Amino acid sequence: MPHTPRKRFGQHFLADAGIVAAIVHAIAPRRDDRMVEIGPGLGALTRPLLDALDHLHGVEIDRDAVARLTREFPAARLTVHAADALAFDFGALCPPGAMLRVVGNLPYNISTPLLFHLATYAERIIDCHFMLQKEVVERMVAAPGGRDFGRLSVMLQYRFEMESLFDVPPEAFDPPPKVDSAIVRMRPRPVVALQARDMAGFARLVTRAFAQRRKTLHNTLKGYASDAQIQTAGIDPAARAETIDVAAYVRLANLLAAEPPAGE
Repeated sequence: MPHTPRKRFGQHFLADAGIVAAIVHAIAPRRDDRMVEIGPGLGALTRPLLDALDHLHGVEIDRDAVARLTREFPAARLTVHAADALAFDFGALCPPGAMLRVVGNLPYNISTPLLFHLATYAERIIDCHFMLQKEVVERMVAAPGGRDFGRLSVMLQYRFEMESLFDVPPEAFDPPPKVDSAIVRMRPRPVVALQARDMAGFARLVTRAFAQRRKTLHNTLKGYASDAQIQTAGIDPAARAETIDVAAYVRLANLLAAEPPAGE
């Protein structure tokens, strides 16, 4: 019987064969890749991926979809993990020395926390190819200076090289979402390129800086970083958060790691 998309899971099933083919071409799976698909759903992407792979992992929260997938695909080819991707241990799919490729049509309602969750496994990941709300992809790849550049941009660009590949219209899905979608490719930056001394401190700084976008850093970081500290990092305290590039946030975070934040 047909599967009814569940709103609480943000389900919009990809139904356009041409778009599916374009996504698989962008992923370029190799037979021996260790790959996991987040939210395989009805298997639109799963089927062509399995044509190119020896084995595929899937992480699926919908029990009905899990049952359908396990009926349709042999366990020797597809391992279905009935789990919430937000809490799933992706590292468990990688034995020592192995690296993971991640793909998926990510539910729009959990896309940002899921991206942050996956970032914690970046050292074990080769690349990610995701379908996301186009607006989210624009924020992910945005350059400093525009309204799309924000906390998500800084935190993901620190850890990944990202590229928006192509757009996907609403009519490619069943049911059609109310927004356009896009495919993004994410490749983790080498560990040697990551210069933040204290990742938690870096994250706190970025969150604080973007908490009130219309205000200057002098105001948003008051009591957290002094104007002198901001200037030492090569940043104008009168600048707004969206005008500052990732490297500058790293410099300021490292300065604050060495000199405890003023007033805290």
